[in-house]
Amino acid sequence: MPRVTVTVHLEPMTVGQYAEYRVGAETHYAESVAGSGSMSLENARQKAADDFARLLPDGLATEGHELFTVYDGDDPVGMLWLHFERKPDGEHAFGYDFSVREDLRRHGYGRAVMVAAERLCRDRGVLSVGLNVFGNNTGARALYEQMGYEPTSIQMRKWLSP
Repeated sequence: MPRVTVTVHLEPMTVGQYAEYRVGAETHYAESVAGSGSMSLENARQKAADDFARLLPDGLATEGHELFTVYDGDDPVGMLWLHFERKPDGEHAFGYDFSVREDLRRHGYGRAVMVAAERLCRDRGVLSVGLNVFGNNTGARALYEQMGYEPTSIQMRKWLSP
């Protein structure tokens, strides 16, 4: 069966959308941190609250950070959070978060969000886009590799039995 190409567009997130996103995002981030084995769920919840407070102290108005709702036509299908930073060699971006509605996953929307993000960054003269992916998120890792993202740092661990 041929792959259907999905096209999406980005719109700045509204205050209401941000409030809804923030609650779910902190929970998901904490679960991802704990799921990676780096800390307990209790500690991961505190880390998530601290990280969001540090990264987005002014919510949607935080300088350098832009959050978008992703649409397929008029239908909201996901979200994207980018941070833009000027470095000595030019503008760079970092994708802190992006997600696709659960009922639409594995239908090309993740790739479409990445394409829309890259288009936005190219239009702004961004030189590179970075992101983080937890090691146990094999689906996201595969997508990023297919899209041409390369590892810049890899942390590894081995659990030792007593």
